[in-house]
Amino acid sequence: MSNVEVLDVMYQTLQLMLKLSLPFLLISMVVGVVIAVFQAATQIHEQTITFVPKLLSILAVLGILGSSMLAMLQDFMQMVFGMIAGG
Repeated sequence: MSNVEVLDVMYQTLQLMLKLSLPFLLISMVVGVVIAVFQAATQIHEQTITFVPKLLSILAVLGILGSSMLAMLQDFMQMVFGMIAGG
């Protein structure tokens, strides 16, 4: 493999990493901000209140987008293994 091919695979890996992690990070951030506003409005400052809604929202995102994420990973791995087998 040439340096250009290695850099291309690294770039595609970083893009895939962002595509797979960004939905979880965004939904976790949005839920965290909503709960923080709720806690500020009600003056309830309990640290454990944020855990369950974040967990449930992340599980919902995984349930909705899980199959497409798996398909992206499978396509990427087939490409990498094809490059390994092809030389």
